[in-house]
Amino acid sequence: MRWDIFCKIVDNFGDIGVCWRLAKQLQAEHHVNICLWVDDLSVAQKLIPDLNIAAQTQVINHITICAWHEHTTFNQAADVVIEGFSCTLPAAYISLMRSDTVWINLEYLSAEPWVAGFHAGSGKHAELTRHFFFPGFTEATGGLIREADTTHAMRHFNANSNDNQNEDSSLKISLFAYPHAPIADLLEVLTHRTQAIDCYVPTSNIFNKIADFFGNQNIHIGDTLTRGNLHVHLLPFLSQDDYDQLLRSCDLNFVRGEDSWIRAIWAGKPFIWLPYWQTENTHTTKLNAFLALFYANFNQKQVVCEAHQYWLSGHVPQQVWQRYLHHLPAISTFTLQQAKQLATHTDLATKLVIFSEKIVRNQV
Repeated sequence: MRWDIFCKIVDNFGDIGVCWRLAKQLQAEHHVNICLWVDDLSVAQKLIPDLNIAAQTQVINHITICAWHEHTTFNQAADVVIEGFSCTLPAAYISLMRSDTVWINLEYLSAEPWVAGFHAGSGKHAELTRHFFFPGFTEATGGLIREADTTHAMRHFNANSNDNQNEDSSLKISLFAYPHAPIADLLEVLTHRTQAIDCYVPTSNIFNKIADFFGNQNIHIGDTLTRGNLHVHLLPFLSQDDYDQLLRSCDLNFVRGEDSWIRAIWAGKPFIWLPYWQTENTHTTKLNAFLALFYANFNQKQVVCEAHQYWLSGHVPQQVWQRYLHHLPAISTFTLQQAKQLATHTDLATKLVIFSEKIVRNQV
């Protein structure tokens, strides 16, 4: 069967990050004939360096990538259509869909309790049926993106890092956040740690915050900025594979949105997640739901929740960071345990394949 994935890049790289990972896994592990429709190739090129933004159609990693714009002409609808994050399929494309087309709206990830009840629901759109697929953290949901080799990589890196840890080694932190995060608060605390800190910052829209903290507006990729025991390393924009490796190599990861959040979990290392800001304080609800689920059985749950909630609020008192870092060994052990448990669940791509095949069988 042929699959189409539609991706509209709303802001940052989360939408294309998830859609590109999903397309790669569906092709590589499930041998799906897949086409990824993207409405902004210039942004997508950051994650897919070989992408030619002038080409309307091209094949990369055995995946057809097509430019999607207002005047795109569609010749045929696929057997399975993934509408990434309610991006709204073009009317011209919908007109080509058949009553037996498997139309799946892939929703944003959430740990909220109501997700399981709405997962796999459907609604009518004229003669078509639109199915709603909710990723999530329980088996009653659509699962999480997780490639077949993820668990092995997680265990391998964690085993090596545990063997190499000693009191004299530096604490390694990756920092990927939205600009409104209290970045200066974090960096200030890290400068006063007795342990050396190596903080790795991939290219993003927080570079100006880093520059402000160090009082140096002339910073460049490749620079290392030092204050006290803190060494901040400015990295280029990383490929998904390189970013995943960075997360696995660090002792603590600051992540944001959806794609890097999930990769931090699969790294099996402690992380602080900053959800994408939404109206009506929805992002806070999503954060609290995740914290309640993921850390439900953790003795130091309050320490972790406190750090996340202050990071979201825009200001983190020094004592909050100090408490979190003090409990980092226990947080590390628990995070790896939770990641291993989640890795026993069926992954998102596999569940999508099973779901679509079930719909097709029921239509015959």
